[in-house]
Amino acid sequence: MNRIYGLFLLVFVSCQQPVETKKTLTPAQPESIGMSTARLARLDSIFTKWVDAGWMNGALALIARDGKIVYHKATGYNNIETKEPLKADGIYRIASQTKAITSVAVMMLWEEGKFLLDDPVSKYIPTFANQTVLDKFNTKDTTYTTIPAKRATTIRDLLTHTSGIGYAQIGSPEANAIYAKNNITAGLYVSGDRLEDAMNRLGPLPLMHQPGAQWTYGLNTDLLGRLVEVWSGKTLDAFFTERIFKPLGMHDTYFNLPTEKASRLVNFYQEDSTGLKLQPKVFGVLDMSYPLKEKTYFSGGGGLSSTIYDYAIFLQMLLNGGEYNGVRLLSRNTIRMMTMNQINELHLGHNKFGLGFAVQTEKGSAIEPLSEGSYSWGGAFSTVYWVDPKEKMVVLLYRQMWGVHDDEIDAKFNTLVYQALND
Repeated sequence: MNRIYGLFLLVFVSCQQPVETKKTLTPAQPESIGMSTARLARLDSIFTKWVDAGWMNGALALIARDGKIVYHKATGYNNIETKEPLKADGIYRIASQTKAITSVAVMMLWEEGKFLLDDPVSKYIPTFANQTVLDKFNTKDTTYTTIPAKRATTIRDLLTHTSGIGYAQIGSPEANAIYAKNNITAGLYVSGDRLEDAMNRLGPLPLMHQPGAQWTYGLNTDLLGRLVEVWSGKTLDAFFTERIFKPLGMHDTYFNLPTEKASRLVNFYQEDSTGLKLQPKVFGVLDMSYPLKEKTYFSGGGGLSSTIYDYAIFLQMLLNGGEYNGVRLLSRNTIRMMTMNQINELHLGHNKFGLGFAVQTEKGSAIEPLSEGSYSWGGAFSTVYWVDPKEKMVVLLYRQMWGVHDDEIDAKFNTLVYQALND
């Protein structure tokens, strides 16, 4: 009897333990994980329709459910004139998708006890002591007055974009002007400057609002990248490579794209009144071949280039609760914190923001098909991703273009993904 009871107790206790999902990405038939081959084929049709209509030169999408890849296809052209096809292994400028990777690096070091989330930034970068907030700004000569900050900016403020730090070059007119006068940039391609020096210069500049008062997209993650360097004693490039990319098997993700992979860098297109045109520069100054140019300034907010498959590995690691293919980067509890509302009642449209990700709310899920609790972001050059834990899905759509139909393409893609669920 005692033996039977002991066996029963062992089974009962084992059933109470959290079951950890350890999925690696493998191809599978859609029907094997509750999706429809016929319904996924609607993506092929509409992508082709958009290419033929001149809405885009091409697109690459990847959909995985429960670790099974059910869609990984490129449609259209890398070069419209020569009809060179877009390929599934193309390397894309992922811009602000870099932010999630930097946020993971930060939380890895947090788990190692290097800092506390509510530590002031000034504890690690002294120029952020005695911060001020912009009060009055004169647009004619870009002079301004300030008032004292009510409290110090914290690491949590940076992860949630509530610090009051704005964006250089692509931010508000006030931020653009103040940062330009101090040679602070968006960081995509910087020569003759160091991340350490730039972030030291950022410290004494005024915040755009009081810390914690509102959500403002800014250079927060570039600053976090510098903090990773401070805490780890490595460059951000080295930390990413040694601690994230190599362990996960992300073999095509770089700040500096190797020469032997240069031919895989996807062309960038922009739409004008005559249609889609190859665009060698954006913002009038940024050479779109920047991934091929040697850099020592590593932007944690936007500097990486990657393939859709590499980034899918990264997202699957998050969906798995911090582990992929036997390698654990974070605990599942840390992933829980990162992907829940961290901005309380502040507004981000209908959704909220965690520690590095937008987080879908019930209200947001009523408006678009992503399940409540999904987390997402994207990049400035038309790459988007999301993870839907409820549906166990990782979804990515990669393009390299700016066009007038971009928002419609993204919204319809969302619909087409979820209409293919068949269970």
